[in-house]
Amino acid sequence: MITLDDAAEFLRESDDIVLLSHQFPDGDTFGSAAALCMALQSMGKRVMTRCRHEISEKYASMFRGVQKQDFTPKTVVAVDVADIDLLGDALKEEYEGRVDLCIDHHASNRPFSERTFVDSAAASTTEIIYALITKLGAKITKEIAEAIYTGITTDTGCFKYPNATPRTYRVAACMMETGIDAADINRRMFDTKTRARLEMERMVLDSIQFYHDDRCAVAYILRDMVASSKANEDDLEGLAAIPRQVEGKKARVEKRGGGVGGVAPFFYPILVVKKRRPAGLETAAGWTWAVRRWPGRNRRTARCSASARRRAAFSAWDGRTQRQTN
Repeated sequence: MITLDDAAEFLRESDDIVLLSHQFPDGDTFGSAAALCMALQSMGKRVMTRCRHEISEKYASMFRGVQKQDFTPKTVVAVDVADIDLLGDALKEEYEGRVDLCIDHHASNRPFSERTFVDSAAASTTEIIYALITKLGAKITKEIAEAIYTGITTDTGCFKYPNATPRTYRVAACMMETGIDAADINRRMFDTKTRARLEMERMVLDSIQFYHDDRCAVAYILRDMVASSKANEDDLEGLAAIPRQVEGKKARVEKRGGGVGGVAPFFYPILVVKKRRPAGLETAAGWTWAVRRWPGRNRRTARCSASARRRAAFSAWDGRTQRQTN
């Protein structure tokens, strides 16, 4: 593990840099890449960003200040990527063993780069990127500030999650002082929804079932739900938080299955439990699960056998859902 000063010094000495974001991108990974890219380009460096998925309309505004440059990368940097697998198969194959620096805020980060900086107290990776850009001596422009603010607000649920610390609010305030329209960003990220998104929310709400004396709430997303609503990846973002709105639910467990056309998950169950884990919860999941305890930065994984999966809470689901889990 290196310090942020070490990371800044490494970037000062590097050029021809490619910044990698995780697949199924959110505002934090795209915001981190866009902000750092613009800062490094302002220092005269050649920098590009890459992600398995294209930049969607929702996040396109963050990249309007990024200059398109054509070069062969010599330095590889991952931002907001907790595991090499999160790059997606194609980028993993291309860059595994070649990542020079990883900057992340997930405590569960599994080192895969030559240098790693993790600050698990940060609410978002863009919060770290702000400090890094400051150490690099680059100016925080309005475009950079918008990218940083977007990463913060999306990773804190518009500052509703308890991972937002006093430092988080201070950084957000500094970004607002550059003249960005924070209210408009919040509206676009949280209050502007497509018809497909509204339809997905309805179906996820309809799917919620309760187990273990109502201590466990389960929701899921099936392929035909995505197909019937014509939802894209942006429309699916944040749906996992819906069961958490149930009173008393404190933790989230989610599993993302294979993609449909590289966009939609085949089967996406979501478990939300109270702070005290019900007996047998580990065997309720099946496959490999990421367990996310709010404030959203502590993760662990567990494997469960198919027989355990059938014995546990999912056995109560209807036969159609059962068939899709096998």
